[in-house]
Amino acid sequence: MGKYDRFCQSCGMPMDQDPDKGGTNQDGSKSEKYCSYCFENGAFHDDFKTSKEMVKFVKGKLKEQGHGPLKRWFYTSHISQLERWKS
Repeated sequence: MGKYDRFCQSCGMPMDQDPDKGGTNQDGSKSEKYCSYCFENGAFHDDFKTSKEMVKFVKGKLKEQGHGPLKRWFYTSHISQLERWKS
C-alpha cells in the first residue's frame, strides 16, 4: 500500500470521507482509486489536464466550506503526487 492509497488519486480526498466510498468503473464496480466526486462510469467528471487545475478547483471548494488558507494549502499540497497527475 502506497503513501496515498487511502486518498482519491485525482482530488486527494480521503476515501473514507466519500459518502459512496468510491466512484464507479465502466462495468459498474467500485473504483478503489477514485472518489465518487471525481469518477463515475469509468470517466472523470472534469476535463482537467493538469494537477494545477485540480488544486485550484479543490481550493475553491474548501473555501466554500469555510476552510482558511492554511488548511486549503495543506489539503491540496499533495495533489501533484497522486496517480492521475504523475507523468
